[in-house]
Amino acid sequence: MPHAMINGAKLWYDSMGEGEPILLHHGYTASRANWMPVAERLKDRYRVILMECRGSGESEDTSDGYNLEQYTSDVVGMMDYLGITRFTYAGHSMGGGIGFLLALNHAARLNKLVLMAPIPAGGGQGEPDPEYIEARLKARRDNNRDFFKADMLATRFRPDVQTDDWFESRVDHLMRVSEGHLLGSMRSMFALRAADKLAEINVPTMMLAGAVDALLASNIEDYRALPRATLQVFAHAGHEVAIHEPDGVSDAIDKFMQYGVVDITA
Repeated sequence: MPHAMINGAKLWYDSMGEGEPILLHHGYTASRANWMPVAERLKDRYRVILMECRGSGESEDTSDGYNLEQYTSDVVGMMDYLGITRFTYAGHSMGGGIGFLLALNHAARLNKLVLMAPIPAGGGQGEPDPEYIEARLKARRDNNRDFFKADMLATRFRPDVQTDDWFESRVDHLMRVSEGHLLGSMRSMFALRAADKLAEINVPTMMLAGAVDALLASNIEDYRALPRATLQVFAHAGHEVAIHEPDGVSDAIDKFMQYGVVDITA
């Protein structure tokens, strides 16, 4: 698979299909795997680009740069590297946080914006729990996979797609990310303060959410603050929306690409 040197980091990417470009970006401690079912469904109609941020997947572990601002710059840098001036950006979870910053700081580069179960635009309250962080670090040092699987298995409600192999794969990605990614990304997501700026985003936006996701309430709140947005909630999806409903997500993105935000009051 190809890599590109972007802002001093060797980042993994892939490009499949032809047509209008869509970049799919993963979430915290994840990888391209979380978008792959959707990418496979869209590649016959669009140029689908996947990338993995520094410290995750097959991208380089760097000494610094583990924050939403740097990830945003890396997205822009990747598009510059590929010679793509304007594109649609789709971000899941932490990738949605990147989407907020792209729309606020690089709106001229975006045709459309897809936010799939994004982190809250207002970030977190206070600071990350140090005991929670230390427990995760210790589990990684001890290669204690059961520590991470316990929380994941407790939320299983779609055994048809939330298979044992899927959970093992998800733990693989979590165990692989660099410590810088694990800590820096968490702090940066907590520190995000974009909620009071959402009214400034004029990029046509689609919010995709899972009805069984703890972030549903914040997703709806952020959607309501966006001036040019549409919302779709999947009744049988949790946080991993593209894994739970790949056909529905692919169809929603395809229709959004074709028709944009439908405003019946216009």
